[in-house]
Amino acid sequence: MAAVRRYDVLDTPPDGMFDSITALAARRCKVPIAIISTVDNDRIWFKSHHGLSVEQIDREPGLCASAILADDPYILENAVTDMRSLANPLVAGDFGLKFYAAVPLRTHDGFNLGTLCILDKEVRTIDQEQIADLKDLASIVMDQLELRLSARRAVATAEMLAKEIDHRVMNSLQFVSTMLTMQGRSPDAAPAADALRDAANRVGAVARVHRHSYAKEHGEDVSSAMYLGRLCEDLSGIVGRPVQVSADDIAIPLAALQPIGLIVNELVTNAAKHGEGTITVTYFERNGEIELAVSDEGSGLPDDFDVSRARGLGMKVVSSLATQLQGRFDVQPRSADRAARLAVFFPTPSSSS
Repeated sequence: MAAVRRYDVLDTPPDGMFDSITALAARRCKVPIAIISTVDNDRIWFKSHHGLSVEQIDREPGLCASAILADDPYILENAVTDMRSLANPLVAGDFGLKFYAAVPLRTHDGFNLGTLCILDKEVRTIDQEQIADLKDLASIVMDQLELRLSARRAVATAEMLAKEIDHRVMNSLQFVSTMLTMQGRSPDAAPAADALRDAANRVGAVARVHRHSYAKEHGEDVSSAMYLGRLCEDLSGIVGRPVQVSADDIAIPLAALQPIGLIVNELVTNAAKHGEGTITVTYFERNGEIELAVSDEGSGLPDDFDVSRARGLGMKVVSSLATQLQGRFDVQPRSADRAARLAVFFPTPSSSS
């Protein structure tokens, strides 16, 4: 049963490759029914079932469960008179099975997972050439299962290596950020201290976004509310100001996480530097477009403020990231309390699935 679980074939969708094998087996042996079966604890599940609509039967008493007990072909040319099958419900019941031939599906390490079997409601014989063909087709089934198992293991190994690389990248970014911070505190660096501090903060921001981007399994979408909540909780501690989040619970594909996270980092950092009070991050979807905005409780931006003419590096970074998301960066109309509110608008990212 451990070998059955290892191949992870139970309850998987129909597969054209295996359906072609059962169709070929039925045609070659001139029978109406051919099955690729897997024997589970309490059932016999059919990966492919040519000429039969049933997807599984009980294990006991099951012909395939008997067929896997030996490595030789299991053949019943007249099941009605064969002592091994007289009591089988497929033989004695309404189905009226009279012929059954099966070849075990044997793993490379000696376990029989199930069978490639052919069935008929008429008594018949099977010759050695047909048995040899069934063995060859059963070998093809196992080759396919082995290839798919190897592919899954290769993907798992690649994902593990990717996570290890991601971890090392994040640690390296944190190290660079720390070194820049230390350099900025050095008396010799006084003229460039502010620039070094800004550089350290931006490298640290990339590291934070990177960490939260891979908090979920690789390849999965991430909840916008969860992602922004975790990121802004970190930012609140860094900027020393409360950062609250109000967001629709929308799935964000991994490819969009980094630009979204870096936009939030830049706008929150800017609000902490130039604004006052609580910083609010909102993320809402309207008519297929995302509005990502950051506001604070300060006195607001100058009346003539234009993000397209802003000279600060932070504004340029946000504009570039907005373009990467195929969106636009703009200042929002003033509210009654004149709070500053900067927003990025971009199409709702497509799911990675």
